Amino acid sequence: MNKSIIGSAGLAIALCSFSALAADYKVPRLADGKPDFQGVWTNTTATPFERSPALGTRRSYTAEEVAKIEGTAQKRVDDDAKPSDPNAKIAAGALPPVGNYNQFWTDRGMMVANINGERRTSMVIDPPNGRVPRLNNPAQARPERRPQQNRNGGELGEAFTGPSGFPTASARPEEGSEDPGGQGGRADGPEDRGLGERCIIGFGSTSGPPMLPTMYNSYYQIFQTPDTVVILVEMVHDARVIRIGGKHRPKELRTWMGDSVGHWEGDTLVVETTNFRPEQSFRGTSENAVITERFKRVARDQIVYSFTVDDPTVFSQKWTAELPMTGVDSQVYEYACHEGNYGLPAILQGAREGEKKAKK
Repeated sequence: MNKSIIGSAGLAIALCSFSALAADYKVPRLADGKPDFQGVWTNTTATPFERSPALGTRRSYTAEEVAKIEGTAQKRVDDDAKPSDPNAKIAAGALPPVGNYNQFWTDRGMMVANINGERRTSMVIDPPNGRVPRLNNPAQARPERRPQQNRNGGELGEAFTGPSGFPTASARPEEGSEDPGGQGGRADGPEDRGLGERCIIGFGSTSGPPMLPTMYNSYYQIFQTPDTVVILVEMVHDARVIRIGGKHRPKELRTWMGDSVGHWEGDTLVVETTNFRPEQSFRGTSENAVITERFKRVARDQIVYSFTVDDPTVFSQKWTAELPMTGVDSQVYEYACHEGNYGLPAILQGAREGEKKAKK
């Protein structure tokens, strides 16, 4: 859906004053005294998921680096907003100017993440190098669970984008992405396609956990009662239901987006999710993964969102990422995924036609 774009300079000034405002901020509270997270939030950012190896353990960019990254992001938006030229040459890996997404449909991350005055060089903050830890026994990992080379690395101004110029949160197409990635192009039946392509859950880990931005539809609406927190996800119109207190369901009962149980640690909402379905994977996580999220409101228009991935089946150690969720004065519109999903039957029909030709 289309989002209004605010000039980088104005946003930069606002973000520079964030620390001063946050120091005096008083968290709004519900009738039961718990922090009020209700509203619509977006997690778009120009900060890459993993840090460029060239930056080592440096957690924040300099002001000059931020200006270059955000300037590049703004230029890409400005260039994409120009009238389409059907005769223009298309760069390798870029989306075509006609017949595909242009700026009207996308919601690109324009600003480097600002958390406690740090302009973050990566979402991953632990390990200190800002990189996802190595796999355990990578040679034995299933092919679809082997991450490709991280495409978020690169020169400043390009480090936060994938080959199409859009912010990308993962090193490879996730299970459930519109680009099925590691499925080898299989189309024997709908079950061979990605979860997002089948409109089951949002692609690119938008539905979560963890909840990460992709090239569009990065809005989340939060509702609260004393015993439940519901996060309505714009992408594919998913709804995460978090039970406050209590215990996890039996491990045999596995659901899309897992089983989320929350509790309060002071003003921080802590959510532990287990019981993932084996078809749902984040960067190669297994169904045994435990993902712990933390939500802390630090300003009128910012929630600091962090998550820790604990999956010794796959990773050599726990790892943590953190990014801001920014309040927006807008609403979440219905994402009618199935109603407009012409691509899936077309892919299957094309596969059947290919099979017919192969038999001739």
